[in-house]
Amino acid sequence: MRIIEIHTIPDGMPQLSRGRHRSAKTGACFMEFASYLAGESWSDSPQCTDPLLAHLARAVNDQLSDARRSEIAPDIPRVIGLRGDHRLLAPVIAVRAAAGALPVASAGRQQALAGALLAVPELLPAGTATEVRATARTALDAAPHAERWALDHLHRHPVRERDLRRSGCAAAVTLAVTGIAEACVDDAETLLVALLRDAITDVEELLSAPEPPVVVRELVAG
Repeated sequence: MRIIEIHTIPDGMPQLSRGRHRSAKTGACFMEFASYLAGESWSDSPQCTDPLLAHLARAVNDQLSDARRSEIAPDIPRVIGLRGDHRLLAPVIAVRAAAGALPVASAGRQQALAGALLAVPELLPAGTATEVRATARTALDAAPHAERWALDHLHRHPVRERDLRRSGCAAAVTLAVTGIAEACVDDAETLLVALLRDAITDVEELLSAPEPPVVVRELVAG
Protein backbone atom coordinates (compact mmCIF):
# COMPACT_ATOMS: atom_id res chain seq x y z
CA MET A 1 0.00 0.00 0.00
CA ARG A 2 1.31 3.44 -0.92
CA ILE A 3 1.31 6.10 1.79
CA ILE A 4 1.75 9.67 0.59
CA GLU A 5 1.79 12.37 3.23
CA ILE A 6 2.75 15.30 1.00
CA HIS A 7 -0.04 16.77 -1.10
CA THR A 8 1.14 20.30 -1.76
CA ILE A 9 4.40 21.93 -2.72
CA PRO A 10 5.99 24.04 0.06
CA ASP A 11 6.32 27.76 -0.46
CA GLY A 12 9.80 29.05 -1.18
CA MET A 13 10.94 26.10 -3.27
CA PRO A 14 12.72 26.84 -6.58
CA GLN A 15 10.82 27.19 -9.84
CA LEU A 16 10.96 24.24 -12.16
CA SER A 17 13.56 24.56 -14.87
CA ARG A 18 15.03 22.52 -17.69
CA GLY A 19 17.76 19.92 -17.22
CA ARG A 20 19.63 18.45 -14.28
CA HIS A 21 20.70 20.55 -11.29
CA ARG A 22 23.42 19.94 -8.72
CA SER A 23 21.26 21.24 -5.87
CA ALA A 24 18.08 23.18 -5.17
CA LYS A 25 20.14 26.36 -5.10
CA THR A 26 20.47 26.21 -8.89
CA GLY A 27 16.89 25.15 -9.58
CA ALA A 28 15.00 21.88 -9.91
CA CYS A 29 13.36 19.75 -12.54
CA PHE A 30 10.14 17.81 -11.95
CA MET A 31 11.81 14.64 -10.66
CA GLU A 32 14.45 16.44 -8.60
CA PHE A 33 11.61 18.19 -6.83
CA ALA A 34 9.99 14.79 -6.28
CA SER A 35 13.19 13.42 -4.73
CA TYR A 36 13.23 16.34 -2.30
CA LEU A 37 9.58 15.94 -1.31
CA ALA A 38 10.06 12.19 -0.87
CA GLY A 39 12.96 12.76 1.52
CA GLU A 40 15.48 11.10 -0.78
CA SER A 41 18.91 12.25 -1.83
CA TRP A 42 18.75 14.95 -4.51
CA SER A 43 18.33 13.17 -7.84
CA ASP A 44 16.37 13.30 -11.08
CA SER A 45 15.96 9.49 -10.85
CA PRO A 46 14.65 8.93 -7.32
CA GLN A 47 13.62 5.53 -6.03
CA CYS A 48 10.12 6.76 -5.20
CA THR A 49 8.92 6.67 -8.83
CA ASP A 50 8.84 4.05 -11.57
CA PRO A 51 11.88 4.61 -13.82
CA LEU A 52 9.91 5.01 -17.05
CA LEU A 53 7.39 7.36 -15.49
CA ALA A 54 10.33 9.41 -14.23
CA HIS A 55 11.79 9.35 -17.75
CA LEU A 56 8.51 10.68 -19.13
CA ALA A 57 8.32 13.39 -16.48
CA ARG A 58 11.88 14.56 -17.20
CA ALA A 59 11.20 14.62 -20.94
CA VAL A 60 8.01 16.65 -20.58
CA ASN A 61 9.69 18.98 -18.07
CA ASP A 62 12.50 19.71 -20.52
CA GLN A 63 10.23 20.24 -23.53
CA LEU A 64 7.94 22.73 -21.83
CA SER A 65 8.73 26.42 -22.02
CA ASP A 66 9.60 28.40 -18.91
CA ALA A 67 6.18 30.05 -19.16
CA ARG A 68 4.30 26.73 -19.08
CA ARG A 69 6.48 24.45 -16.94
CA SER A 70 4.89 25.53 -13.67
CA GLU A 71 1.64 23.88 -14.80
CA ILE A 72 3.03 20.43 -14.00
CA ALA A 73 4.33 21.40 -10.53
CA PRO A 74 1.07 20.39 -8.76
CA ASP A 75 1.51 16.90 -10.17
CA ILE A 76 4.87 16.31 -8.50
CA PRO A 77 3.44 14.88 -5.25
CA ARG A 78 1.37 12.44 -7.32
CA VAL A 79 4.43 10.52 -8.54
CA ILE A 80 5.84 9.93 -5.05
CA GLY A 81 5.31 6.26 -4.25
CA LEU A 82 4.27 5.32 -7.79
CA ARG A 83 6.44 2.24 -8.02
CA GLY A 84 5.45 -1.36 -8.61
CA ASP A 85 6.05 -4.16 -11.11
CA HIS A 86 8.05 -2.34 -13.79
CA ARG A 87 7.32 -5.12 -16.27
CA LEU A 88 3.69 -4.07 -16.11
CA LEU A 89 4.01 -0.33 -15.59
CA ALA A 90 6.55 0.31 -18.36
CA PRO A 91 4.36 -1.01 -21.21
CA VAL A 92 1.36 0.94 -19.91
CA ILE A 93 3.36 4.18 -19.80
CA ALA A 94 4.86 3.55 -23.23
CA VAL A 95 1.48 2.81 -24.81
CA ARG A 96 -0.06 5.91 -23.25
CA ALA A 97 2.77 8.07 -24.59
CA ALA A 98 2.72 6.59 -28.11
CA ALA A 99 -1.05 6.84 -28.35
CA GLY A 100 -0.96 10.47 -27.27
CA ALA A 101 1.63 11.37 -29.89
CA LEU A 102 0.46 9.34 -32.87
CA PRO A 103 -2.33 11.69 -34.03
CA VAL A 104 -0.06 14.75 -34.21
CA ALA A 105 3.45 13.46 -34.92
CA SER A 106 5.14 13.73 -38.31
CA ALA A 107 4.61 10.91 -40.83
CA GLY A 108 7.94 9.23 -40.15
CA ARG A 109 7.43 9.30 -36.41
CA GLN A 110 3.87 8.04 -36.82
CA GLN A 111 5.20 4.85 -38.38
CA ALA A 112 7.53 4.18 -35.47
CA LEU A 113 4.84 5.07 -32.93
CA ALA A 114 2.38 2.75 -34.65
CA GLY A 115 4.96 -0.02 -34.39
CA ALA A 116 5.20 0.61 -30.66
CA LEU A 117 1.42 0.53 -30.27
CA LEU A 118 1.30 -2.83 -32.03
CA ALA A 119 4.24 -4.45 -30.24
CA VAL A 120 4.32 -3.05 -26.70
CA PRO A 121 0.79 -4.16 -25.63
CA GLU A 122 1.94 -7.74 -26.21
CA LEU A 123 4.07 -7.34 -23.08
CA LEU A 124 0.95 -6.94 -20.93
CA PRO A 125 -0.78 -9.92 -19.33
CA ALA A 126 -4.22 -10.67 -20.77
CA GLY A 127 -7.01 -8.75 -19.09
CA THR A 128 -4.85 -5.92 -17.74
CA ALA A 129 -4.88 -2.23 -18.64
CA THR A 130 -7.97 -2.58 -20.83
CA GLU A 131 -8.52 1.19 -21.06
CA VAL A 132 -4.94 1.75 -22.19
CA ARG A 133 -5.30 -0.97 -24.81
CA ALA A 134 -8.47 0.71 -26.06
CA THR A 135 -6.63 4.02 -26.27
CA ALA A 136 -3.93 2.36 -28.39
CA ARG A 137 -6.55 0.88 -30.71
CA THR A 138 -8.29 4.24 -31.12
CA ALA A 139 -4.99 5.93 -31.98
CA LEU A 140 -4.14 3.25 -34.56
CA ASP A 141 -7.59 3.47 -36.13
CA ALA A 142 -6.97 7.18 -36.69
CA ALA A 143 -3.69 6.49 -38.53
CA PRO A 144 -4.39 3.51 -40.81
CA HIS A 145 -1.48 4.22 -43.17
CA ALA A 146 0.99 4.21 -40.30
CA GLU A 147 -0.52 1.02 -38.91
CA ARG A 148 -0.24 -0.78 -42.25
CA TRP A 149 3.40 0.26 -42.56
CA ALA A 150 4.10 -0.89 -39.01
CA LEU A 151 2.38 -4.25 -39.52
CA ASP A 152 4.50 -4.93 -42.58
CA HIS A 153 7.68 -3.77 -40.87
CA LEU A 154 7.07 -5.93 -37.79
CA HIS A 155 6.32 -8.91 -40.00
CA ARG A 156 9.65 -8.52 -41.78
CA HIS A 157 11.59 -7.46 -38.69
CA PRO A 158 10.09 -9.04 -35.56
CA VAL A 159 11.02 -7.40 -32.27
CA ARG A 160 12.18 -9.60 -29.42
CA GLU A 161 10.44 -9.24 -26.08
CA ARG A 162 13.80 -8.75 -24.35
CA ASP A 163 14.61 -5.78 -26.58
CA LEU A 164 11.19 -4.24 -26.07
CA ARG A 165 11.58 -4.42 -22.33
CA ARG A 166 15.21 -3.32 -22.30
CA SER A 167 14.93 -0.26 -24.52
CA GLY A 168 11.76 -0.27 -26.60
CA CYS A 169 9.44 1.24 -24.02
CA ALA A 170 11.85 4.07 -23.18
CA ALA A 171 12.44 4.73 -26.89
CA ALA A 172 8.68 4.98 -27.45
CA VAL A 173 8.36 7.53 -24.65
CA THR A 174 11.24 9.63 -25.97
CA LEU A 175 9.87 9.53 -29.50
CA ALA A 176 6.39 10.42 -28.32
CA VAL A 177 7.43 13.46 -26.30
CA THR A 178 9.67 14.74 -29.09
CA GLY A 179 6.96 14.05 -31.65
CA ILE A 180 4.44 16.12 -29.73
CA ALA A 181 6.89 18.92 -28.95
CA GLU A 182 7.83 19.29 -32.63
CA ALA A 183 4.36 18.69 -34.07
CA CYS A 184 2.73 21.28 -36.30
CA VAL A 185 -0.15 21.98 -33.93
CA ASP A 186 -1.35 25.12 -32.22
CA ASP A 187 -0.68 24.10 -28.61
CA ALA A 188 1.75 21.23 -28.28
CA GLU A 189 2.54 22.13 -24.67
CA THR A 190 -1.03 21.50 -23.56
CA LEU A 191 -0.76 18.04 -25.12
CA LEU A 192 2.48 17.37 -23.24
CA VAL A 193 0.95 18.38 -19.91
CA ALA A 194 -2.08 16.18 -20.60
CA LEU A 195 0.14 13.24 -21.57
CA LEU A 196 2.08 13.36 -18.32
CA ARG A 197 -1.09 13.62 -16.24
CA ASP A 198 -2.76 10.77 -18.12
CA ALA A 199 0.27 8.53 -17.61
CA ILE A 200 0.35 9.33 -13.89
CA THR A 201 -3.35 8.49 -13.66
CA ASP A 202 -2.80 5.17 -15.46
CA VAL A 203 -0.12 4.17 -12.97
CA GLU A 204 -2.18 5.36 -10.00
CA GLU A 205 -5.11 3.24 -11.11
CA LEU A 206 -2.98 0.14 -11.64
CA LEU A 207 -1.32 0.44 -8.26
CA SER A 208 -4.55 1.18 -6.41
CA ALA A 209 -6.31 -1.92 -7.76
CA PRO A 210 -7.38 -4.34 -4.96
CA GLU A 211 -4.97 -6.95 -6.26
CA PRO A 212 -2.39 -5.33 -8.58
CA PRO A 213 -1.63 -7.70 -11.46
CA VAL A 214 1.80 -9.30 -11.56
CA VAL A 215 3.53 -10.31 -14.75
CA VAL A 216 4.14 -14.05 -14.66
CA ARG A 217 5.65 -16.02 -17.54
CA GLU A 218 4.99 -19.75 -17.68
CA LEU A 219 7.82 -21.97 -18.80
CA VAL A 220 6.73 -24.47 -21.42
CA ALA A 221 8.82 -27.58 -21.80
CA GLY A 222 10.14 -28.09 -25.30
